[in-house]
Amino acid sequence: MEKEDLKIVNSGLEDEMELSGYRLCRWKLVLVGLGGLCTGGFLFLLLYWMPEWCVKATCTRTAVRDAEVALLRSTDEFKRWFRARVRIILAPGKNPYDNLASQTASPQGNDHAHNLSDSAPEKITRNQGDQHVQIRYFTLHSTKYFWSDTIHNFEVLKGLEDLSMTCSSVHSKHSVGLNKNQQEYRRFFFGLNEIDVKVPSLFKLLIKEVLNPFYIFQLFSVILWCTDEYYYYAMAIVIMSVISIATSLYTIKKQYVMLHDMVATHSTVRVTVYRGENETEEALSTDLVPGDVIVIPSNGIIMPCDAVLICGTCIVNESMLTGESVPVTKTDLPNPQLDKKGGDGDMIYGTEEHKRHTLFCGTNVIQTRYYTGEMVKAVVVRTGFSTAKGQLIRSILYPKPTDFKLYRDAYLFLLCLVAVASIVFVYSLVMKIINQEPVKEIIVKSLDIITITVPPALPAAMTAGIVYAQRRLKKVGIFSISPQRINICGQLNLVCFDKTGTLTEDGLDMWGIQRTEDGRFHHSEEKADDKSLVTTKFVSCMATCHSLTKIEGQLSGDPLDLKMFEATGWILVEATEEETAQHDRIELTYVKPPNQLLPPPVISPEQDMELSELYELSASYMIGIVRQFSFSSALQRMSVVVRQIGERRMDAYLKGAPEVVASLCKKESVPEDFAEVLEDYTKQGFRVIALAHRRLESKLTFHKVQNINRDQIEKNMDFLGLIIMQNKLKTETPGVLEDLRRANIRTVMVTGDNMLTAISVARDCGMILPQDRVIIADALPPKDGQAAKINWHYADKPGKPSNKPTKLEEMEIIMEDGNSETRPQEQYHFAMSGKSFAVIIEHFQDLLQKLVLHGTVFARMAPDQKTQLVETLESVDYFVGMCGDGANDCGALKRAHAGISLSELEASVASPFTSTTPSITCVPNLIREGRAALITSFCVFKFMALYSIIQCLSVALLYSIRSNLGDFQFLFIDIAIILLIVFTMSLNSAWKELVARRPPSGLVSVPLLFSVLTQILICLGFQIMSFLLIQKFDWYSKPDIYNCSAPHHMDNSSEPKEENIMNDVNTTLFFISSFQYLIVAVVFSKGKPFRQPSYKNWPFVLSALILTIFLFFIMFVPISGIYQFLELVCVPLSWRVAMVIIVLGNTIVSVLIETVVLDVILWKHVFSRDKQGSYGVSPAGPTPQEGIELYGTKCLSWLCCRRRKVPKARYMHLAQELSVDPDWPPKPKSTTEAKPGPHPDDCSYQIEAVS
Repeated sequence: MEKEDLKIVNSGLEDEMELSGYRLCRWKLVLVGLGGLCTGGFLFLLLYWMPEWCVKATCTRTAVRDAEVALLRSTDEFKRWFRARVRIILAPGKNPYDNLASQTASPQGNDHAHNLSDSAPEKITRNQGDQHVQIRYFTLHSTKYFWSDTIHNFEVLKGLEDLSMTCSSVHSKHSVGLNKNQQEYRRFFFGLNEIDVKVPSLFKLLIKEVLNPFYIFQLFSVILWCTDEYYYYAMAIVIMSVISIATSLYTIKKQYVMLHDMVATHSTVRVTVYRGENETEEALSTDLVPGDVIVIPSNGIIMPCDAVLICGTCIVNESMLTGESVPVTKTDLPNPQLDKKGGDGDMIYGTEEHKRHTLFCGTNVIQTRYYTGEMVKAVVVRTGFSTAKGQLIRSILYPKPTDFKLYRDAYLFLLCLVAVASIVFVYSLVMKIINQEPVKEIIVKSLDIITITVPPALPAAMTAGIVYAQRRLKKVGIFSISPQRINICGQLNLVCFDKTGTLTEDGLDMWGIQRTEDGRFHHSEEKADDKSLVTTKFVSCMATCHSLTKIEGQLSGDPLDLKMFEATGWILVEATEEETAQHDRIELTYVKPPNQLLPPPVISPEQDMELSELYELSASYMIGIVRQFSFSSALQRMSVVVRQIGERRMDAYLKGAPEVVASLCKKESVPEDFAEVLEDYTKQGFRVIALAHRRLESKLTFHKVQNINRDQIEKNMDFLGLIIMQNKLKTETPGVLEDLRRANIRTVMVTGDNMLTAISVARDCGMILPQDRVIIADALPPKDGQAAKINWHYADKPGKPSNKPTKLEEMEIIMEDGNSETRPQEQYHFAMSGKSFAVIIEHFQDLLQKLVLHGTVFARMAPDQKTQLVETLESVDYFVGMCGDGANDCGALKRAHAGISLSELEASVASPFTSTTPSITCVPNLIREGRAALITSFCVFKFMALYSIIQCLSVALLYSIRSNLGDFQFLFIDIAIILLIVFTMSLNSAWKELVARRPPSGLVSVPLLFSVLTQILICLGFQIMSFLLIQKFDWYSKPDIYNCSAPHHMDNSSEPKEENIMNDVNTTLFFISSFQYLIVAVVFSKGKPFRQPSYKNWPFVLSALILTIFLFFIMFVPISGIYQFLELVCVPLSWRVAMVIIVLGNTIVSVLIETVVLDVILWKHVFSRDKQGSYGVSPAGPTPQEGIELYGTKCLSWLCCRRRKVPKARYMHLAQELSVDPDWPPKPKSTTEAKPGPHPDDCSYQIEAVS
């Protein structure tokens, strides 16, 4: 039953979930209610924290279609549980796309039924004669899921895309708009068109915050302390908690308000809705539903929904989505039905595939171009949270939890503390029973041990380091929407960089042109604005094949197009509405050369040229742009159809990636040495663009061109030549990459540019060293019955290897055990294009992980491929950082462990980190701060663990003599020592440079456990020694154990107290434990190589110094007021001197164990992480000193861990395998075919050498 009725919703998507149905069960509800009352509400809390338990405890399993409660579990690695109440609406139909024009659409409710939209139109009255049907739905994460009888599952209604409509049906069926009834009917399903970021009330936030398990535990502690009359400490904890809750509420509320304001700024606007037959009406954008047709005003609008253009052209600023503030031209969706030849070109409409025709929600339409007498119209495709902006806001409101070993280990560590607490709890219980103490006393004191062992201030202490790191990052212009990820940044060992705008300057400079004629290249020319070139097809192509537009008189558009057009010196003229009437109602953009570039007219000397003739001459070279096929990153090209004034036939011009353009040209027009010339330029790092031209048939009219498919234009072209552009490296790029290389952090380039250009830039910036080989993996898909294959070849000849000894920094994967006897490997890097990457993912899955292990250059990558690459790198256990300008990197920025956007625009909101300075210097800064924050977290966790154990031990020893620490002693230790030390020890800033070593990734690691356990044993030893030693002295009298040792503090009362705080042992353990807190704080507060030395953290040094001086002062100068306040007794001077010796001994042993044994001997030789995941080359041969160290290392390693470790990280395990594989890397000029091997266990590829 359970397996049969388990449904999958959002199948194949990022938020895929398993769904099971439940029905409320009354007898279970009664039992849970009674259980909650009996446990004082604790059962209710437990069910609140555990949605799965809550549903299973109150409901019975039922079929999903009959469910009253939906229980969902995410299918990702986090396996999170969600519950949702299934609601019912009564509506005239089940399908929102049905035509119900004749019906009145009014919802009808019962005790279970709710109106789907909070804003159902009040003016609609219920028609008693209507046949209403039940529609079941539930809401989760601002998304509505409706029950579908067709698929027998819940599904999300996104919009018109659900209909899988073709481009022609958008024009034929959806271009007339909806009438009022249809619109209102659809609104029952789609709700209001708004991205509603509800700002929760302070009361709701307070309840949610207070019901946190941590605060519930604090409440339990406070009640317990009040029962035991520890009022002062309880009050101190209450005050701290109130401050903590208030700060948290303020921060959360502020974030909600900011997000709400950002969304609400342009969420409600007045729009003109088209009702068919040229009828329009004004309406609020919140009333829009998918299928409405809206009119885009000529002065522009901020789009309130996603809509597809069906008439006219728009200039749009899409910075909200893409991070690029460059205006984009959006053209109307092609209508294949109007094109006689394009019957098979009728594609299914999709917002991603047809993004050049889609206006996205939140983007700014700057201006429109239109047919004379017609309106610029768009069909609403998606509304509300289904829109592009809605999805972006959802990703911020409901982020994926951060998966990091530190946080998982933190729970394990807490469990260990709970285990310790349980042992001491049982011990104290037994002791109290043996001493025949009252039952209340036994219960309170035993439970008190738990509150001591699990410190209530732990979570606040843990976040201190992150908060300080966040503040330091803000100072260097790095902002974070996910502070928890700062710790993860400390583990990064691979960073992917976008190229253009990230590693290189944003703009391109024109270097020159190289024209072709009769299938041969001319010599390269520096300028294109030469008089001799003005009438050539090459310059005409440069002047027309772009998406530039004039906004307020200024040329605006893609920087590359702008540089190219400016190089021609031509002028762009946008015709007025009146002028367009002469050209068959189609508005055209014209380009023309300036008069001074035109060739001189052939006239007689005595004839004067008048201005009118000059204008006519200029006009004769005027070219009108009739149709534009926008640049597509998938096709890697753009084209235009133009017509020269006075000419009957039209021309097509094409520009794009050289390889793509050459493939669309006639073979005879492409020079034979095309590949060599292109390779020569790209090797030098130039950005190369190819141009082509074609004379179109005379039968093609203006209107035919408007509806023709681009594939019919972009073929049989004549190759015109190459434009060579220079993309300069940013000055800081080589230095930053060198710093990362020294720190053993791999760098990878992911770009949309040409591969050889990318390889050249990678060499220039130091990503690929001069002597390293670059192997290009050229993968080809299956064709004509042949299997998919990869051809391997060198990008260029590697430089001569240096005779100098190899440096440790140079790159190679080294194993965790650091075995330096492995054969030195020659360095190699893989480079591949997006097309090859796609083929490898599909046909060479087994090879993919091996390739990314040394893959350095990924060129011509589409945005979704960048995300796939990040996922692949993470699958081999790399901690991946992604740095991009936000343009096409949004998916990858969100998917990486640490995504850093160099764009401050709205698109980068979903990126965990944003840098205000568009420079990659933010990457090492972020990693340094991440490492510092991570080490701080470890220090604090270790310190808090020791604090718990030390205090627990003191109390346990005192319980054995029917004593305890006093109320003000607890107060002094917890407030004056612990909190002050915790919040100042976290202030150490990051070390000034990145080192080759990474900090441990989790708390459960051998060095950290060794450190904590040794310090626990040391503190335990010295406390027990003090406890036993004091009882050996003559002045310590057993019958007077509860009396003060000093005569003036002697308690002569004959009746012994139930629990005497003021005694010698209490005073001794108070002083010893107080010094122990300071000792472990100093020992654990480490500086280099990840943080600045502790002596530079003056608040910490000052705090520790003042506390030490104060403790010594009150020890040797017994001031009556202080002693009475802290409930101390005056012990003999000889014992005070003995205590000082004990404290000094404790200090020396703790420091020696932590700094010498752990940091120098064990860390360096046994736990060494220097090589873990590093990229460097092993030295060719050890020096004598190195040989001695190596021998010592081997002996120590053999003693401590005899078995050779298998690397934990998948990429290290792969590197180990590949280091002994004779066939890896593939030899040049060899081929890998996707053929099954002779055995089923073999990999799904074979390498074949090609002679």
